[in-house]
Amino acid sequence: MNQSVIQLHRPGQLQLSALPPLSLYIHLPWCLKKCPYCDFNSHEAKGEFPEQRYLDALRADLESSLPLIWGRSVHSVFIGGGTPSLFSPDAIDRLLSDVRALLRLEADTEITLEANPGTFEKDRFKAFREAGVTRLSVGVQSFDDRFLQALGRVHSADQARAALDEAARHFETFNIDLMYALPGQTLADLDRDLDIALGFNPPHLSVYHLTLEPNTYFAKFPPALPDEDLAYAMLDRITERTGQAGLSRYEVSAYARAGHRCFHNWNYWQFGDYLGIGAGAHGKLSFAHRVLRQVRWRDPQLYMDNALKGQPMASEEEVAPGELPFEFMLNALRLREGFPLALFNERTGLPLSRIMPALQQAEAKGWIERDLAQLRPTERGFDFLSDLQELFLPDEGS
Repeated sequence: MNQSVIQLHRPGQLQLSALPPLSLYIHLPWCLKKCPYCDFNSHEAKGEFPEQRYLDALRADLESSLPLIWGRSVHSVFIGGGTPSLFSPDAIDRLLSDVRALLRLEADTEITLEANPGTFEKDRFKAFREAGVTRLSVGVQSFDDRFLQALGRVHSADQARAALDEAARHFETFNIDLMYALPGQTLADLDRDLDIALGFNPPHLSVYHLTLEPNTYFAKFPPALPDEDLAYAMLDRITERTGQAGLSRYEVSAYARAGHRCFHNWNYWQFGDYLGIGAGAHGKLSFAHRVLRQVRWRDPQLYMDNALKGQPMASEEEVAPGELPFEFMLNALRLREGFPLALFNERTGLPLSRIMPALQQAEAKGWIERDLAQLRPTERGFDFLSDLQELFLPDEGS
């Protein structure tokens, strides 16, 4: 550890009344092929990849982090990537056994694994369930081979359907990941994707607007995308049709049936804590008087070499108090129901007065509504979410 645990517990500017729920994020960085829109830390698996050595590194990483989270229970585990389902069920079983051996998991801990239909084979999902995964998130993106090809996906529409049949058979809770505003997509195309997705009666649906992220193939060679008006019409259609199917929009991109919200992401959005292990993983940990950010080594080989020596961290820093209001609001305003006002002080250790001028501005613009206990974005605020969030950016020099 770059910072001693004793230093992290010394007095500071913040005063957190309680520590938030703790989640664990595990990054498995390999995939079959890098998608042209993807800006995640993912690396093409050229032939065999070092599955066992990477698991050794993850265990060493977790062991070196234990002093920072002594006495705390873990409420959710999320295995993301890359394409985690490239790892064998035996490897996932070993990984979760290591996690259970080192951490105290709550009895109802949600354990999510991201899966790609391109890695699907009969009984593979069943084996993940038997290894202890409780929730599968299947990266379908589209059920139309034209759009799958445009997105550089390695699976076909038929493989996506087969994977979801298997997911529904073995998991009480599973998520379908879709994208919209794809190159050349029309409202009729989107409706067909929604017909198929909703036909699986999914407990949870995540629907993301395709965006051109920096440092991606699409950023260098941008495809022609639907215009803003059509993209808004698509989002309205998604919200309308998911509502008719019994899924409620609880976050900007997330729709769920009652009892099937993703707790792990919910914890992020409420500015909860998460320990991030694995190549390039980010983490946020709270202490009584400070909030710590961590980033692991990004390159898988460099990460393994360093983690096995007990030095998984590429950088570690205390979040400046002036940055906390924006970081909190960036997350919490994504929630359709908003958040209890008391949560701001509880999660940042700062008084509500720190954001009062920005709240008054947001209210004057009709972007939020609040009472003495709760704050929530309005429909208009949800439509202008980026502008709303920007009101809470720190002043220069704060």
